[in-house]
Amino acid sequence: MTQDELKQAVAEAAVKYILPMLEDDTIVGVGTGSTANLFIDELAKYKNDFDGTVASSKASAERLNKHGIPVYELNGVGNIRVYVDGADESNEYLHLIKGGGAALTREKIVAACSEEFVCIADESKMVKVLGDFPLPVEVIPMARGYVARELVKLGGDPVYREGVITDNGNQILDVYNLDILNPAELEKSIDGIVGVVTNGLFAKRPADVLLLATKEGVKTLKR
Repeated sequence: MTQDELKQAVAEAAVKYILPMLEDDTIVGVGTGSTANLFIDELAKYKNDFDGTVASSKASAERLNKHGIPVYELNGVGNIRVYVDGADESNEYLHLIKGGGAALTREKIVAACSEEFVCIADESKMVKVLGDFPLPVEVIPMARGYVARELVKLGGDPVYREGVITDNGNQILDVYNLDILNPAELEKSIDGIVGVVTNGLFAKRPADVLLLATKEGVKTLKR
C-alpha cells in the first residue's frame, strides 16, 4: 500500500471508530493536515448524524463548510465528545509531535477541551524516540530571535519557517536535532520561554487512542 492508501484507510477507520459516539448533540473536534482532510471527507457521509464540529484551523473549517458540516466557535460549545487529528510523530506512549501544518496552538486547545483524543497516522509516523521530525514552536514575532537563542540552550537548532504565518498571526521556529527522551518535561520547559505561544509536543495531553495504518491493516493502540 502507498502512503496515500494508508492515510485513506486510517481515515475510514477513524470514522468507523467514532460512529457509536455520534448523536444529535455530538460535537466532533477536527484536526488539520492531509490525513485529517481525508477524515473530513469520510465524516461528511454521516453529517446528519451529529450536531457539528470545532475545527483546529481555518483550512479545516473551510473544508468542513464545503461539505455542509456545521463549524462552531469553541467558546460557544459546551462539550467536545471526541477530537480526531493526525500527527507528525508518535511514540509508544502516544506522545506526539504536531505542527507541521502550523496549526499546533489551536490543535492543542481543541485537544485539551475534548473528552477523547483520537490520533490517526500511518506507520511511518511511529518512532521509538521523538525528534527526527523537527519540533515546531509557535512564537510571538518580536520574540523570535530571543526564543531561538533559548532553544539553542536546550540543545536544539531552531530554523525560522519563512513565509508562514499561523492562523493566530504568529511565526514558527522548527527545532532540529532534538532527542526528546522526556517529552512532558521538554514541553513544559519550552512553553516557559517568554514569547513562546506553545510548542508541538503533545505529552502533557497525549492521544488517548492511536489508529495506526500499516500494510497489515489499521492497528488500535491505547494508553
